[in-house]
Amino acid sequence: MISNKLRLWEAALFLALGLTLTAGVWSSASASALAGQVLRLHVVANSDSPQDQALKLQVRDAVLDRAGELLEGASSQAEAEQILTPHLEELGWAARAVLDQAGCDDAVAVSLDNQWFPTKVYDGFSLPAGTYRALRIVIGEGQGQNWWCVVFPPLCLATVTEEVASTATQAGLSEDQVNLITGQDGGYVLKFKFMEWWDSLLHMLGLGD
Repeated sequence: MISNKLRLWEAALFLALGLTLTAGVWSSASASALAGQVLRLHVVANSDSPQDQALKLQVRDAVLDRAGELLEGASSQAEAEQILTPHLEELGWAARAVLDQAGCDDAVAVSLDNQWFPTKVYDGFSLPAGTYRALRIVIGEGQGQNWWCVVFPPLCLATVTEEVASTATQAGLSEDQVNLITGQDGGYVLKFKFMEWWDSLLHMLGLGD
């Protein structure tokens, strides 16, 4: 009798493990596919002082404005990165102009890098944790709180879920991806939390990006 119970527990354990691995593979594939469609924006403030945090947001706005002009008509993440690459210095100048106007002499570093982002909930959409290609702006010492969003497609400029969905679709995201980030398929918070847990587990095991 005890032996039978042990076998049942073993079977249940293996089933749970199999389901976890299956879900994990799905989450990794979903996050990777989505990451290949978007270009994130990461602005890092010099410090957490109120002045530096306010400057961070002003730099964000200036960079988003100029990047938006440059990326008008871009139809993919690869095209967006190709457009921005020769203009990184110019984007740095846009940030520099904001700092100069405020009388701040902090340095500005602009780059395109692969970065890991946690799950992030915005107004009208969410993005799962994972490694994304990002336009990174570091102000001064870069010791302040971060600001994350999406430079392509320009999701952070959309104000409602319907606008987010339309913008994402025009940028080539699939219907399933649009439904996932806007929560229209239901349960996206739980899905994203699992995706973040799975990605963290892979990193701990040395199997992540």
